[in-house]
Amino acid sequence: MKTIFSFLCISFFNFFLEKVEAQDFQSILNSEINESNPGILFAIQSGDGSFSWSGASGLNNLEIGDSLKSNQTFRIASVTKTYVAASILRLKEIGILNLDDPISKHLSPMHAEILSQDYDLDQITIRQILRHSAGIFDHTNAPEFFEIVLQTPDHEWTRTEQLRMCVEKGEPIGPPGKQFSYSDTGYVILGELIEKYTGKSLDGGIKELLRLENLGLERTDFERIDPLTDQLRIHQYFQGRDTYTFSPTMDYFGGGGIVSNTQELVDFFQALFQGKIFEQSETLGQMLEPVSYTEKARMDYQMGMYRVKVNGMDAYCHSGFWGTQVIFIPELDLYMAANYSGGWRGSLAPIFGKILEEKK
Repeated sequence: MKTIFSFLCISFFNFFLEKVEAQDFQSILNSEINESNPGILFAIQSGDGSFSWSGASGLNNLEIGDSLKSNQTFRIASVTKTYVAASILRLKEIGILNLDDPISKHLSPMHAEILSQDYDLDQITIRQILRHSAGIFDHTNAPEFFEIVLQTPDHEWTRTEQLRMCVEKGEPIGPPGKQFSYSDTGYVILGELIEKYTGKSLDGGIKELLRLENLGLERTDFERIDPLTDQLRIHQYFQGRDTYTFSPTMDYFGGGGIVSNTQELVDFFQALFQGKIFEQSETLGQMLEPVSYTEKARMDYQMGMYRVKVNGMDAYCHSGFWGTQVIFIPELDLYMAANYSGGWRGSLAPIFGKILEEKK
């Protein structure tokens, strides 16, 4: 009965999508523009590919007043973690990594020496880092991190500098595996593993492992890799400040770093959930396996993905600091992606619920 119900939900929603005019979606996008959010990019696509729409509203560069275009790219920030987690799982599939390996087995000697000042690296596993349960302090929570970012936005960061900040400016959150504590630093560590075992840059390693170019994702690149992708990048704002010239190295080593557009984010999530990324079907199950702790986690996080409720329905998603979120709703077999150039608050980008409300 549940399967029949889900089929009817999907069929009804696809029927609704076919009947909704593009201007209805555009009107919803337009309503999201305000003083604190100058622009929005959005894409929606059904899992069977029968419906796809992308659009934009608002301004790009406030100084010159140019309009946003739907094909423009943006810094997806922490949504990069989904790509990193999937890449680590691909390394597991091909036998290079075991998720229960201690991280001490794989880190470079220099970075192991830095982190071992505060952490027993023999007790921290790759699985724990993927789930943000390793107890690793997030270097971005150090006050000094954003002081440097905001006061010296052109500062060129290194992975080593961020790992040092983790150790020097914070303390371990708790025992490995016992609690959830979101940590960019953990994914900075995972980024090193991808580079080490592919022998390529993080951009090249992720593209190779996930076969992004075979999927036709031509505008999904780490910043400073493809001139056209960079040329299409929008202006993104933090508390009203234009961050366009901020060095991408502030968030470049695994916790973030990718630039993409809403359509390609939707395409990647669809490829992931439709079995086009992993060689083995059970790998996606591992990625999405629920996790519980003695103390309830503030996020229902798995590996590079977390669950939320959208209008009462379960959904898988990831969001990023600069206003990005991508979402998959299994009950409707529906994918959506959005970027608010001025950001948004809460666990869910407001546009998603508003789009779904239109069907009522």
